[in-house]
Amino acid sequence: MTLSAFRFCDDLGPRTILHIYEPAIGLKAITVVDNTAAGPAIGGVRMAPDVSLEECFRLARGMTLKNAAAGLPHGGAKSVIFGDPTMGSSAKEQLIRAFAQGIKQLTDYIPGPDMGTNEAAMGLVKDEGGQCVGLPRVLGGIPLDEIGATAWGVVTSADVAKDMVGMELEGARVAMQGFGAVGKNAARFFADRGAVLVAAADYSGAVHDAAGLDVKALAEHVESGGKIADFEGGDRLNREAIISIDCDILVPAARPDVIRADNQATVKAKLIVPGANIGVTERAEAMLHRRGVLCVPDFIANAGGVICGAVEYAGGSEAQVFGIIEEKIRRNTAEILERMKHQRILPREAAVRMARERLDEAMMFRRFSSGWSVQAPRPEVDLRAVN
Repeated sequence: MTLSAFRFCDDLGPRTILHIYEPAIGLKAITVVDNTAAGPAIGGVRMAPDVSLEECFRLARGMTLKNAAAGLPHGGAKSVIFGDPTMGSSAKEQLIRAFAQGIKQLTDYIPGPDMGTNEAAMGLVKDEGGQCVGLPRVLGGIPLDEIGATAWGVVTSADVAKDMVGMELEGARVAMQGFGAVGKNAARFFADRGAVLVAAADYSGAVHDAAGLDVKALAEHVESGGKIADFEGGDRLNREAIISIDCDILVPAARPDVIRADNQATVKAKLIVPGANIGVTERAEAMLHRRGVLCVPDFIANAGGVICGAVEYAGGSEAQVFGIIEEKIRRNTAEILERMKHQRILPREAAVRMARERLDEAMMFRRFSSGWSVQAPRPEVDLRAVN
């Protein structure tokens, strides 16, 4: 492990760091299993050319907090594969299969789809003998990207948080940074509640129309292989402009750290509800809070995907998913906002405290819950019978 990696180590984890390298086919990947106190760790497989060990660490810790906050019997993990997700299908299949072979030794890790991978990729992981969630229906899975599980949680969280900023979803102007599985489904769900999509962006650029974009037409354009920069239904902008669009709700639903200390002052939204992990830096969150912008913590707002995965892993049905996601995310969003208000702390601090309380309770029952020594005294577990 590099020296820089040690700054991520604490009493929660990481439990395992696995580097996978197959130079013959160009595979380079990293898996971090952060914490397994509550059960085997669930975490997606991300593919991008510029991923890193640090990104994998941060995402894995986010999954630990996300799963604990959601009350799931799972710990947190993450994998990153270095590569262009738009590569040819044959080359991508070769990488996914080799990756699946590389992680088979990790019996406490359950991968799922993430940015750059999908249900089909998980089908390949299963075919190689691995465990996973987010499988296609034909393989008995609940296709979380297809049904919009993460997006459903994002809109649910926004519906709770809107009252804190004095807003209604009916007529609210929404800007979507990222228009993949999360972004396009969130746009649809917001539109169903009367909100208006005024801007959307992907890697190619952004499109804006203050009167509202045609969500169905934009989604069909993207699903057919088109780029947002080529969409004819609005004014074209560079992709970074999405952060400063005049809107009520901003949804970062793509890469990490798109809202930072150096650009947060341009944000005009009243409410930020992340559809992607670590889309807003912690420093930017604090600065936004001081400006009166409410930023729901990512691991609270976008937990719908992993909740869906946990339902699938437990043998649940697709019919159960949306109700379970809504119940958990509505309750957790309300709780962290109450803590924020009454304890006068940042939303992220409130969310981390809530998740940490649940993690600490789970860790009391485990002989080894992480690969690192716990600095604080280990609490006693009360085994007395209750009469």
